[in-house]
Amino acid sequence: MFTHVVIGSNSLERSKNFYDATFIALGGKPSDMGAMGRLVYAHGGSRLMITKPIDGKPATAANGGTIGFLAPSSDHVSAWHKAGVAHGGTAIETPPSERPNGAFVAYLRDPDGNKLSARTLPTK
Repeated sequence: MFTHVVIGSNSLERSKNFYDATFIALGGKPSDMGAMGRLVYAHGGSRLMITKPIDGKPATAANGGTIGFLAPSSDHVSAWHKAGVAHGGTAIETPPSERPNGAFVAYLRDPDGNKLSARTLPTK
């Protein structure tokens, strides 16, 4: 359904440190700086781009928004969560855990406050 997601950051260096670590934990690759000065992460046919806001105003997190990443296993979800906390993210909601539908889920806020989730597919 989606081809890409773009979020703003007030520090691309800080974001690169955080997102490189969390994408590697999910089996992805670190980002290079794109031609437009954005971080670009490609994985599984989708892209996440991180940029300073084009309008020059500070980046802010979406209130009520969550960006979810598919993980191949509960071990990957746990590694993603651990890497995120170690690289400037904040653990939120419950610790990494299995949900009633069998999905294994973890939540973080990135260094700019964006709410992120990593999860496995439901098994029930």
